Amino acid sequence: MPAYLDSILAAHRAAAAADTRDVEAAVEQAERGGATRSFADAISAASTRYGMAVISEIKRRSPSKGDLDPDLDPATVAVEYEAGGAACLSVLTERQFFGGLPDDLRAARAACSLPVLRKDFTVSALDVCDARAMGADAVLLIAAALTDQELSSFLQLADRCSLAALVEVHDETELRRALDAGAALVGVNQRDLRTFEVDRQRALSLGAAIPAGVLAVAESGIRDVGDVARLAEAGFQAVLVGETLVRSADRRAAVAELLGVRL
Repeated sequence: MPAYLDSILAAHRAAAAADTRDVEAAVEQAERGGATRSFADAISAASTRYGMAVISEIKRRSPSKGDLDPDLDPATVAVEYEAGGAACLSVLTERQFFGGLPDDLRAARAACSLPVLRKDFTVSALDVCDARAMGADAVLLIAAALTDQELSSFLQLADRCSLAALVEVHDETELRRALDAGAALVGVNQRDLRTFEVDRQRALSLGAAIPAGVLAVAESGIRDVGDVARLAEAGFQAVLVGETLVRSADRRAAVAELLGVRL
């Protein structure tokens, strides 16, 4: 099996090592950024209204599936997602493996009123600052990609920069690490990032271990309203859905269908 995560992280850590920008200057600039949109509040409001919040993802391709929609217009997709009832957006900005761009995030956020997660492989403090600089409201921290010290440090830095931090986990050990580091927003990714295979029981089995007061997001392998209902019953407040929505011929209706809403 291809070790996707190892290859991706090697590329990102090499780029981070070559980045000579002054970290403190970048942090100071990030702290002076404009107002962010509350990712947590958007999830809580949608969860109360619909029983589940949908974080709709904008991505052009993936390493395992190839092209999904390489010519998509991020602004148009963002408008479609918002019209369908999405609570938040997730935008891939990773270029080499996913075909994403920072401009995708900027365009999507400018086109709608939703909070936006920068979906990328954060491996340095400068990555956190860059998320703020490109207009993100939240940053992704993957527990499997980070040491305990990095995870804790980046969580604190995200807070300083007024960013929410979605900490992604895959098993009980990573969940405990995330909670010990102070994560208030935890995503259970049902996709193994080393093989990209999906285990749709993973979120169901981990849901009970996420304490009350921590917002729980299920990621990957979510196809229909039945999946959403099962995850809501397991204690999740949000689902992050990418491929199912990107490939849909009617993205507005596809979001609504996940929420059980008739347009």
